[in-house]
Amino acid sequence: MNNLNFDFTLFDNFPDLFFLVEQNGKITRMNKIAVQTLKQKVDETEMFFDYVELCDRNHSEKVFEEALNDGLSKEIETRLFINRNFINVKITIIPFTDTVPGKKLAIINVRDISEEKRKEAELIRFFNVAENSVNPIEITDLNGKIIYVNRAFEVASGYSKEELLGKNPRVFGSGKLPSSFWDKMWATISSGKVWVGEVENRKKNGEPFYTQLLISPILEKDGKVSGYFAIHRDLTEKRTLERQLIHTQKMESIGTLAAGIAHEVGNPLASISALVQVAQRSSKDPFVNEKLSLVKSQITRISKIIRDLVDFSRPSNYELELTDVNKVITEAVEITRVGTKAKDITFETKLSDTIPMLPLIADQIQQVFLNILLNAVDAISEKKEKHNEKISVTSEADSDWLTITFVDTGPGIKEENLNKIFEPFFTTKKEGKGTGLGLWVSYGIVKSFQGDIKVKSKLNEGTTFIIKLPIHN
Repeated sequence: MNNLNFDFTLFDNFPDLFFLVEQNGKITRMNKIAVQTLKQKVDETEMFFDYVELCDRNHSEKVFEEALNDGLSKEIETRLFINRNFINVKITIIPFTDTVPGKKLAIINVRDISEEKRKEAELIRFFNVAENSVNPIEITDLNGKIIYVNRAFEVASGYSKEELLGKNPRVFGSGKLPSSFWDKMWATISSGKVWVGEVENRKKNGEPFYTQLLISPILEKDGKVSGYFAIHRDLTEKRTLERQLIHTQKMESIGTLAAGIAHEVGNPLASISALVQVAQRSSKDPFVNEKLSLVKSQITRISKIIRDLVDFSRPSNYELELTDVNKVITEAVEITRVGTKAKDITFETKLSDTIPMLPLIADQIQQVFLNILLNAVDAISEKKEKHNEKISVTSEADSDWLTITFVDTGPGIKEENLNKIFEPFFTTKKEGKGTGLGLWVSYGIVKSFQGDIKVKSKLNEGTTFIIKLPIHN
């Protein structure tokens, strides 16, 4: 090889492995790092491709041959088996023409990419963990612009990845937190520390979503902050449970007060009612009797409110009995159907015949069903335009719960009223048309059976009440 027009030792100071390889694959020269790595001298080595991993060997030889024939450099990634270890490498084949006519050679550069592969594998693992995490994750640059969000973040926020990349996270902020709150957050993460706080954001559709937000700085080797990693933990269920707990405690407090209120109001009311009846019997004046009748009707209304308060606050004296819920539903529907307001309403029932008998107080659970049905009739009757109005009742059961669903085609309930629907004295009916205690009492009855009652409604689309009662083995 004395005909080469350069000295191969010029590659000795390179950190990569360099080989001079003949067309048949035989190694004829190596730089110092190649000798040290292979722990062999040139005259002890044979074919370069004998070091290539067996599964890649044929492909590597084919690429080598193509590079020599085309006179163009080519690259391949593979593994070399050296000293009983596999090394991830990138091979660059550089065709080289010897001064001897017709003799083809190649300089092969072998660069160890084991560290790059390790980092790549770590990056892929991190990406898969982040991408498939159930928690929303975002990464921003130093200026707070989003450079990555995972699928969970898209689902939680309602925004697509394309809509978020390059934007500041304030695009889905609620605007409810003061600037001092965020100033403190930026001061913390800019100093390289982790920040944790609870925030309220806004989805694309305007709905709130509550999360516990953890922001961690991304640090370079020199300790400088290069970006920020943020992970959200959904607190929506926690907030919902907190609201339910507060609501339950409020209902309990009102129930405790109800008995006392009923007693204080009931006694004077009874006296007033007796005096009105005496006055009616004594008076012959039609005008006076008309006004006394009006007073008496209002006393009757107040008395009903008091009875409802007492019924709600006082533990029931009735005993639990095995009850056919489907029969109670049917009776409640029949009672509702005969009302004058219900004459133009179609009632549909779809009751499962696999529902077991449940330990309930039949009169009380019937009261719940009647309250819901009568409210549905009243709601439909208030519609200005009526077309094929309907109330549907279904019952079904699984191994743990009996579910009764009431669906009406009424005008629906405004969203801001849905959270108040089970509060005492709250009513959407016109003044004098309802006491606002029916659903409150129904709520208490269902809860006394360890059940649950929920409402779903959309304005102009109707209302759905869902009652769940536990099935005891």
